[in-house]
Amino acid sequence: MKSIREIYKIGKGPSSSHTMGPERAARLFRSENPQADSFQVILYGSLSKTGVGHGTDRVLRETLSPLPTEIVFSEEILPGSHPNTLDFIALKDGREISRLRVESIGGGDIRIPGREDSESEEIYVEHSFAEIADFCKWRYIHTLSDYVELNEGSEIWDFLLTVWQAMKQSIEDGLNATGVLPGGLGVQRKANYLYNKVGGCDAPALKEFQKIAAYAYAVAEQNADNGTIVTAPTCGACGVLPAVLKYVQDTKNLTDEQICRGLATAGIIGNLTKSNASISGAECGCQAEIGTACSMAAAALAELYGQDLDQVEYAAEVAMEHHLGLTCDPICGLVQIPCIERNAVAAMRAMNACNLSYFLTGSRNISYDMVCRAMHETGVNLNQRFRETSEGGLAKLYDRKGRKLN
Repeated sequence: MKSIREIYKIGKGPSSSHTMGPERAARLFRSENPQADSFQVILYGSLSKTGVGHGTDRVLRETLSPLPTEIVFSEEILPGSHPNTLDFIALKDGREISRLRVESIGGGDIRIPGREDSESEEIYVEHSFAEIADFCKWRYIHTLSDYVELNEGSEIWDFLLTVWQAMKQSIEDGLNATGVLPGGLGVQRKANYLYNKVGGCDAPALKEFQKIAAYAYAVAEQNADNGTIVTAPTCGACGVLPAVLKYVQDTKNLTDEQICRGLATAGIIGNLTKSNASISGAECGCQAEIGTACSMAAAALAELYGQDLDQVEYAAEVAMEHHLGLTCDPICGLVQIPCIERNAVAAMRAMNACNLSYFLTGSRNISYDMVCRAMHETGVNLNQRFRETSEGGLAKLYDRKGRKLN
């Protein structure tokens, strides 16, 4: 597996696969074709169906400017290609001089068929949780965060501290912002209201939910407003992990350095899912994004609460298992409904999964590796209408004015 640095990318929302990935690809293609005087980009699959809502056309034009760029939204189906595929064409005096096919595979990463990935090397020899657990037991390593440090070196902590600072800033910015999110759905920001609402029920469980939900909404709303966030593992699921980590830091008085231990553990879970299944909503539905984020958050909590490796795995497994089959059906292709609310719900599920792992350790029948494979099998067999095309589910039933469609 590659470094966990590949899981955490600091950048602008609203979509790692629809904006971050295409932007990265556009910069590469432009650098390889300095002689071009114009470009054409053809979007396929999910990129074509929801590119406008996600801002794909906007980011491509911005990245390739000042040269004129034509964006083509193709309905052609490309058998065997990733659902997020795009073709770059460089033109000189109206004639094609170069062409490149790129797949935006989730989390801001890209894959170019026929080219080796030379941007990052393999860091981890182990490729499953079972292999990691066996290695840790053999080396008397008691936490996944120590396993990360052994493989990545002590410099990983500076990187994770930068990630955590960016996550905290996205929470703060989101909590302080009000108004309507762009895109035409009229979605009001709710993080500030959730965080500052006083009165009502004083039950501890409700207070916990209020704070965690406010943090998750804050980050997800920043993402929807093209603000700066951290993929964890994607833009669409960026609010889950920061929300639970900020809550546990608030309630347990943990240092930033201790929180980075949780980030390291979460990174391994994200890496395993990315390597053995998918973190792309266009490929495997929202279970691949929100489900993975929930697993990452549950594992991080288990580590920070001092649970052992078996409990950490149990927490991650429970979190993923109960997101199996979750569809990706963003209304109008915007990362707003149901995406923002799902971040808050998944953050609470992560807390619940961690609690279950504490009470029921040693009783589980399902491994994380197993549920990860099940998620991938479920995802690739979902009808494409429920994989980030905005052609099914909520996206089909409601228009921009919130009216129910026949």
